[in-house]
Amino acid sequence: MKINEVEALVGITKKNIRFYEEKGLLCPVRNSENGYRDYGQAEVEELRRIKLLRKLGLPIEEIRRMQEGKQTVGDGMRRHLVTLERDRQNIDEAVRLCRLLQEREIPLGELDAEDVLAEMERLEQSGASFQNRQRQDVRIRYVAPVAIAAVAVVLLGALMGLLAWGILYDPAAAPPPALTAVLMAGPGLLIVGVLLALFQRVKEIGKGEIDDAKQY
Repeated sequence: MKINEVEALVGITKKNIRFYEEKGLLCPVRNSENGYRDYGQAEVEELRRIKLLRKLGLPIEEIRRMQEGKQTVGDGMRRHLVTLERDRQNIDEAVRLCRLLQEREIPLGELDAEDVLAEMERLEQSGASFQNRQRQDVRIRYVAPVAIAAVAVVLLGALMGLLAWGILYDPAAAPPPALTAVLMAGPGLLIVGVLLALFQRVKEIGKGEIDDAKQY
């Protein structure tokens, strides 16, 4: 089967299927003739199991441990139930605080947040969490593309600086102005391309893979 057929059969987008492949949860064979991925019934069933567990909120690592036989389905559920119970307690606390704020029929500019923040900090010290974990995951995934882009920009900027230094150091040996402009423009255009690619990648992380993952 081709990926389009699997997408229609299982109800998981192509992007998500490839995401699972990147994470090592799915390993379809490749056709020796054209190099395309070839999905069979085993991959379809595996995707259905992954979809089920993801819809229940299990993280990738827990699913991998089940696939590797390091824990049974029951083991995974027991671990996940602990997480869900902790999340429920956090939600209960958030609901309680929201209900207290609901009684304050005042503009936001008149809200004295100090007491509520103090209460939240007390609860956080007791183990509660009011942070959006999904956003934390997104921020973590920003690190790699930002770091790669930063390194590329620094290297290209250093190349431009080296070219400029060589021209200023020995103007007589400098290439013609037109060639100089081309040499300087090349790294500059690459920097612009890197930044555009970073911007696009950030958009994909923020609205692509992460949002899709919540639909599994």
